Amino acid sequence: MRPLLLLLLYPLAVVGTAAPLSPAARAEIDALMTRLETSGCEVNRNGTWYPAADARSHLVTKLSYLEERGAVENAEQFIERAASKSSMSGHSYLIKCGVNPPVETGTWLTLQLQGIRASAPVANPP
Repeated sequence: MRPLLLLLLYPLAVVGTAAPLSPAARAEIDALMTRLETSGCEVNRNGTWYPAADARSHLVTKLSYLEERGAVENAEQFIERAASKSSMSGHSYLIKCGVNPPVETGTWLTLQLQGIRASAPVANPP
């Protein structure tokens, strides 16, 4: 019984010991949230469409929750664990920009992250 209990509790211990967000990860997530807020898009959460600014506020709350628990270390984890679906219903979030058809927010944010990284200045070697 004890080995089974340890096996079940191990994932919680791993999540609980995760490092806080690095400055680079924080900057990427902040840039994602800025892109979302200024996109003019709408986000569907559990069947209701919200302005991007409201979606940003909601996602920042979810990020804070994950950070308090050491459960997010980078932008990819943020997208996967907070910004892709409802933690209550399990339904995927959707984003609709202009006349374009809705896409899953995880896909949209991943594309935005790629754009952020592509436009980041390249460090000069010493």
